[in-house]
Amino acid sequence: MSQLIPSTTPLRAFKDHIGAIYAVAVFPDRRRMVTGSYDKTLRLWDLRTGVMLKKMEGHCREVRALAISGDGQIIASGDKAGEFIAWHGETGEPLTQPIKAHSSWINSLDISLDGTVLATGSGTLTTKVWSTKTWQLLGNPIQCSALVNCVRYSPSGELLAIATSSNIEIYNSCTRERVANFQGHTGWNMSLAWMPDGTRLLSTGGDKDPTIREWDASTWKQVGNPWTGHTGSIYAIAINPNGSHVASASFDKHVRLWRLSDQRTISILQHSFWAACVTFSMDGKHILSGGADNMISEWEASKAAWPEEAPKKSAPKLLTQEIDADANNHTSYANRSFVMARRHDWDNALYDAVKSVTIQPSLTGYISQGIALCGKDQHEEAILLVRKLAADCPNSDTLACRVVEAYLCVQLGINALNDTQHNDAVDHFTAAVNSSAFSSNSDIHSAYEDLVVLFGWDLKSLWQNAHQKWCDALRRARRLEDALESYRYMMNMSDENTKASCLGWSNGKSGVHNVTKLQSLSVFHPAFKQKCSMLSLANGDTALAESDYDRAIDLYSVAIDLNPASDTFFANRSKAKLGKRLWEDALLDAQRVIELNPSSHVGYEMKHAALHGAKRYDEAIEAFQMMLSKLNSAPNTQIRKLREQYASPSETAGVIRKAVDDQLDTAPLRLFNTATGRLCNREAQINAFQMSIEYKELLLSTMKHPRLRTERITEVVAMYFRCVMLSHRWEGTEPLLHDIQDMVVYELKAAGGLVKLQSFCKIARKAGYHWAWVDSCCIDQNNNVELQKSLNSMFAWYRHSALTAVYLSDVPPSSKSGALAKSAWNTRGWTVPEFLAPKVILFYQQDWTLYLGDNSPNHKESANIMHELEDATGIDARALVAFQPGMRDAREKLRWASTRVTTVPEDIAYSLFGMFGVQLPILYGEDKENALGRLLQEIIAQSGDITALDWVGKSSDFNSCLPAGISSYEAPPCKLPSLSEDGIQSLVSSLRGAVALESASRLYQTVDCLSTPHFAHRRLHLPCIVFPITETRRRPGQDQETYTYEVEADGLHDLQITTKHKLIAFSRARPLPTWLTFLLVRPWSRHLLELTDPADDMQSVNYSVSESLLYDSPLAENEAVYSESHSRALRLIVRLAQPFGAFLLSRQRDGEYKRIASDHDIIAQVKDIDYVDSMMDIRTLEIS
Repeated sequence: MSQLIPSTTPLRAFKDHIGAIYAVAVFPDRRRMVTGSYDKTLRLWDLRTGVMLKKMEGHCREVRALAISGDGQIIASGDKAGEFIAWHGETGEPLTQPIKAHSSWINSLDISLDGTVLATGSGTLTTKVWSTKTWQLLGNPIQCSALVNCVRYSPSGELLAIATSSNIEIYNSCTRERVANFQGHTGWNMSLAWMPDGTRLLSTGGDKDPTIREWDASTWKQVGNPWTGHTGSIYAIAINPNGSHVASASFDKHVRLWRLSDQRTISILQHSFWAACVTFSMDGKHILSGGADNMISEWEASKAAWPEEAPKKSAPKLLTQEIDADANNHTSYANRSFVMARRHDWDNALYDAVKSVTIQPSLTGYISQGIALCGKDQHEEAILLVRKLAADCPNSDTLACRVVEAYLCVQLGINALNDTQHNDAVDHFTAAVNSSAFSSNSDIHSAYEDLVVLFGWDLKSLWQNAHQKWCDALRRARRLEDALESYRYMMNMSDENTKASCLGWSNGKSGVHNVTKLQSLSVFHPAFKQKCSMLSLANGDTALAESDYDRAIDLYSVAIDLNPASDTFFANRSKAKLGKRLWEDALLDAQRVIELNPSSHVGYEMKHAALHGAKRYDEAIEAFQMMLSKLNSAPNTQIRKLREQYASPSETAGVIRKAVDDQLDTAPLRLFNTATGRLCNREAQINAFQMSIEYKELLLSTMKHPRLRTERITEVVAMYFRCVMLSHRWEGTEPLLHDIQDMVVYELKAAGGLVKLQSFCKIARKAGYHWAWVDSCCIDQNNNVELQKSLNSMFAWYRHSALTAVYLSDVPPSSKSGALAKSAWNTRGWTVPEFLAPKVILFYQQDWTLYLGDNSPNHKESANIMHELEDATGIDARALVAFQPGMRDAREKLRWASTRVTTVPEDIAYSLFGMFGVQLPILYGEDKENALGRLLQEIIAQSGDITALDWVGKSSDFNSCLPAGISSYEAPPCKLPSLSEDGIQSLVSSLRGAVALESASRLYQTVDCLSTPHFAHRRLHLPCIVFPITETRRRPGQDQETYTYEVEADGLHDLQITTKHKLIAFSRARPLPTWLTFLLVRPWSRHLLELTDPADDMQSVNYSVSESLLYDSPLAENEAVYSESHSRALRLIVRLAQPFGAFLLSRQRDGEYKRIASDHDIIAQVKDIDYVDSMMDIRTLEIS
């Protein structure tokens, strides 16, 4: 054979891309083409005009792969980022956003024959399958042996072939089971293509083995020798529609056209750079290829693909001579039409045929016209012509007409199948089958030999071909019952030879069964049943992915009827029944899976899910453990890896137990179980949870999803242990711990406080809460350790409660607004934190109906109730609704409790511990002054807030600066007039030049360095500005209980002081003993520095103010240049010059200072604002 000369001139080029083209595909409509490029775009082209219809953008990386669904409605494209996009096949608009399918390159895409699933192959060694309805991942990824270069579905859709860099792997597309695995090529396997009938698979190799190899799909053995010719990696391969020729694209810049029959190259098409993609047009007449030349080249394939020698030129010449001699010779026209048809010159063939029939209608003329119409793919017109023949030619062979009509119907059906118009194909094949042209055992009529010889029409097997195609079309149209019935009819009507052929046809593509004894086979051959059952399975999987459970169940049931021994069918039907919540039915299918495949984990997985849904939790856990056991012992490594997705019951229980312990850390030690009426300790609470439905649901869901966020576990645990707290007033005989321990509270005789307890538990149970707490009987009052912990934790318990129920025993049913304010509950000390701490609160009347009939879930959201409570307590409504514990506004919080009473005096202080966020020992038996003193000492020590020292009344023995009782805070804090900002600025301006900046700076520096107030051994270390008293005069006419004194002090205006203490009158002329001193002091507060954050003060103000004041130059002062630090110092002087609340202190013989309590606020003021030295006696005094 002479050496082929490469063709370098394509018919035309499609140019618009600016990067290498890696993918090309044509649409079933034959009119359009889509291309994908390294320029990150797709282009949609019109094949007739060559016009670029649309530029499709959306990928962030280079496009490497394309696929078009069989109906042309979906385009899928994949890129180097591992993302794919689905596009509308008609409009080119995206159907999805980029979907992250793999972590790296998508090298190949393919859409199944029925268009329901998309396969993606990647360099991550995985192939994934996606639903084209939901674009969700279907099942687990297929783990391949190496990086994936190509994925291709077989024509029947039953198999998925995968070419990797080391092997070729074949999988059952429904079950994902690998049915074959072989090396393929030396080095890399690059591309794959199936023969149209699915009996052969072609593969291409990389640069180490640049050949094409052919594989038998029944044995997976190589057929013949490798096809050689290329010298570089073969990136792509395509087979023409009729399966006669192959095209391949290579790195060697060549596209080769091969004849499949002898595996020989018949044409070489040369690119200017390497070629990466190739395909045939839908009619097989053209080749489309592209690569690094950034364009698609179109080449003519027809001359090379059908190179048989045409009829000799003398034949048409002779017939033309006959026509010239006799223009009415209809036979010569018909014969010349045959010759033109043989040469595929369909236009001239049709012209001659029409001319023949016009001259004289005849069988030959009509046949020639039908043949020409068929050649032009006008089969329907050909059928009409045959019918016209039967009508116009009464003497014509009617059987011949029916044969030709049946043949044409079959051709129309084949075309419809090729265009994936399955329902249309069914109609055409049905028409062929229902004609009376042939029976399966009839011999071909000798009159039709010409059709066979001239045009290759296979009329002898027409009946068999029509029935087989009919079965196949019904199956592809998903009309499974009709497909099975048609197959049964074909087998019943066939003779032995035809039956054997039919069995071979039904068996041929699977490569699984061999026909040996026809007598032993049932009506349905196993292979055909396998095809139908696998189709049922595939369609069922699609329906399941779309949550169409009824349809999925029906389809799986068909598959089971065809093959009741498949555990996969039962497993999938069990999944569909689970989706329908048919728990018992799903359980039966799961049990059948276990019986069919006892070593598999799948049956136990389904059994677990069914038992879980049926709320048979213990059995579900047992099934789950069996599933884990099967996974652990699975022989397949990939299946064993599935075990990593799950957690064992013991592991899960440990995680949940930790969440329970964390939750109960902030819960009371004892709680009432509202369901049983029993009081439960911590262990009993945990046991109740572990026996609950909530626990078992959580255990099961967490075992199955071990990566379930801990938030979900915490949420379920918190929901179960939600607790209702009772706030009430103790009355009469309240039940204590020993009265109800080990009892069922609902069964006790309802009397006294038990009635309240029983009603409260019932209210909590009715509201859906498992747990309730009452202070009277949920604390062991005789256990000091427990009592201490409980009282210190009580605020937090109320804070974390799901609901606090306030029982107003003295508010009768149907009370009007105002009854809450008058309730004795509002006078008790412990009730203050009990209504401030909770976030949700409900007020109940005497008969346990809601106050004011307010059925809202939270009375803190009731404006009417909160307004009434605000008026009754003097607590701002905002604090009532959203109280925050801590030291902030300490003086105001003390005022809230100032009118409250407690049965045990010390409790007035203990009840406030939680509000201030302090933890102190509970020391019943200490007096109330000591308890309150310890609390106030802690407040001042932690916060440095001296507002707690703002009180009038009697001094405490704990420390003279603290009050003897909480009632000393009832009076509002001392209110002093405040200066406006304009007033401050005016006084600052007047001080400039009048006050020496050095003195002002020294004053600022001194107070800025003062420490905060603090206690040590009950002694208050109080930083203050001291004003020594120089004279006291008692005013005459005073009663014997209180005394009023006229007082003079250095640097202050004269003032009056009223106190129950008797002071010694003295003056400069009559001085006091040297050991006795009286002082008026101004407690120092850092807010006078106008600094908002004390922490910031320590870090920045000390330097910026103190040092800058010390080092300001006299020049700046002389020039009256006042920095910000100067202004701050002057502003401090202005503030210190305003009236202030003073303390009266006296020094004792032992040198200690004590505060002398007064009955009214002592208001003092500096005499001379200009005289800074009068404010410079700054000390930290120790006061006992």
